[in-house]
Amino acid sequence: MRLAEVEALMLNVGLVVFAGFVFFIIYDLAKRSNAGKFGTFVLFFALGLGLAAFLVKTVIVEMMGGSV
Repeated sequence: MRLAEVEALMLNVGLVVFAGFVFFIIYDLAKRSNAGKFGTFVLFFALGLGLAAFLVKTVIVEMMGGSV
């Protein structure tokens, strides 16, 4: 396995771990603030949009075949 393949694999693994950690942080924030069901939904929606935008940008750049 070449170094570039290892780097690409670890980047994907790292992004998945990062996304999971962000969702854990949002869940913990909702739990500690006693947000309730609607408040938890709002937190996940609002804060999750930032993560979703980051991931969508990455996918679009890869689909276009360019590097930024």
